[in-house]
Amino acid sequence: MDYPAYIAQTRDQSRALAKTIPDAMKGFGTLTRAVKDSGTLGLKEKEFVALGIAIAVRCEACIAFHVEALMKAGATREELGDVLAMCIQMGGGPAVMYAGKALDCWDQLTAAKG
Repeated sequence: MDYPAYIAQTRDQSRALAKTIPDAMKGFGTLTRAVKDSGTLGLKEKEFVALGIAIAVRCEACIAFHVEALMKAGATREELGDVLAMCIQMGGGPAVMYAGKALDCWDQLTAAKG
């Protein structure tokens, strides 16, 4: 999968959804900002939790967005690997498959940044 293109396509779909159901999407955006901007955990830790959930529920678009957010939050590939190992331990075989997708996404986004 071409993750940079997939992220762009998914963003376009989200924009179309926001035009169709603006109040619901504004509400979701407000919730997202409130969760990320408050509490005792830092943004990076919260994004690692979100990635773990994305892998557990097998949401490929969520994986892509949270990997991208982790990169912006200063996460390292080594930290990602540690979290992916925990996801595999908790999720077994299916988590192995989706953890591989998260790692592939990281590597593609790194390469796309040049």
